[in-house]
Amino acid sequence: MADTIQVIPVGTVPPYQVTIGPGLLAQCGGRLRDVLPPCRAVVVADTTVAPLYLRTVTESLRQAEFAVSTFTFPAGEARKNLSTLSDILEFLAREHLTRTDCVVALGGGVAGDMAGFAAAVYLRGIRYVQIPTTLLAAVDSSVGGKTAIDLAAGKNLAGAFLQPAAVLCDTDCLCTLPADIFADGAAEAIKTGVLCDESLFALFEDGTLTADPAAVIARCVTYKAGVVERDEKEQGERKLLNLGHTVGHAIEKCSQYAIPHGHAVAAGLAVIARSAERLGWTDGPIAGRIAACLTKNGLPTGTAYPPQALAEAALADKKRAGGEITLVIPRRIGNCGLRKMPVEDLLPVIQAGWEA
Repeated sequence: MADTIQVIPVGTVPPYQVTIGPGLLAQCGGRLRDVLPPCRAVVVADTTVAPLYLRTVTESLRQAEFAVSTFTFPAGEARKNLSTLSDILEFLAREHLTRTDCVVALGGGVAGDMAGFAAAVYLRGIRYVQIPTTLLAAVDSSVGGKTAIDLAAGKNLAGAFLQPAAVLCDTDCLCTLPADIFADGAAEAIKTGVLCDESLFALFEDGTLTADPAAVIARCVTYKAGVVERDEKEQGERKLLNLGHTVGHAIEKCSQYAIPHGHAVAAGLAVIARSAERLGWTDGPIAGRIAACLTKNGLPTGTAYPPQALAEAALADKKRAGGEITLVIPRRIGNCGLRKMPVEDLLPVIQAGWEA
């Protein structure tokens, strides 16, 4: 793994930087002082991440003269809900945070979503920082300002856009990830390759992801930063980032979130690739290559949940607009497009690509 620090600018309003490299947890206080004056900081982490990294982060922040308190919540997607959000907001209020203070999201996608949404709605918005500790959060969810919680009706149905003040991605954290959690992040990275860059996709076919994850993270972040700069509120181009997510979110919901996000997205990507190929929407055969790449990286290429159940779950997804839903369709590796269709056409599309 390379020891160099990479800095990728994100040109939103306000702009911020994504810093990628080793040793950043222990340096986070000093690095954050470059963008935030010392203030009160609440570090939000789950019960998996807190024992690993919370002390290192809080000590670094305190050495940089931040006044630090911590909030820990039970790990798991099932905890990404209104109850946990309420607990965080009440904690921020008890700690007397003001609009000059900040929230620090330490962990994977759930912690980033929860802490970011709390920051977005507390006092109508305060600053927050993302410190991703999983590959999934590093390559995707920590960048772009999407924050959300799940409702009983579906995933990420309540949320807000709030860009972080900074993102610090310590690549040393990847060394502690179990194989299935690492694979979760690989799914989002593979998705990025299918979206924008065949040479990036090829890295996952030959094993480069494991050899140099920092380089892969940087390429994924650079691509996503450009998309977010051009379409921050997901009115057009940013919808492409949902490749595999319509079916993927449906799989998560059907499993009551027992199937993790990356594994569900991988299966959703495989389903939509097979469907697109069988329905003649691709420029040639792509589904087999995508499935082989997912398998090589420890990811599923199908689901036991039947098409009818998936379609019903997907129609509660936020990508639905009235009687229509927009799917992201892979044309070839490195090129995808948006396809709007009546909601009644979704079931046949899923059926065309479904495999257990």
